Amino acid sequence: MTTYQEKIIKPRIGLLKLAEQLGNVSQACKVMGYSRDTFYRYKELHDQGGEGGSSI
Repeated sequence: MTTYQEKIIKPRIGLLKLAEQLGNVSQACKVMGYSRDTFYRYKELHDQGGEGGSSI
């Protein structure tokens, strides 16, 4: 599961953390190369399953 975690989950968590640090979702998405729609989809999955949850 390390490969999945490194390639998929860590960047998604990184996007959520960057948005929190910057206090600006649009700016975080621009820096990381994601759309705002994708951010909010990841955020919803994270909120449902937590950082270690399989849903993100």
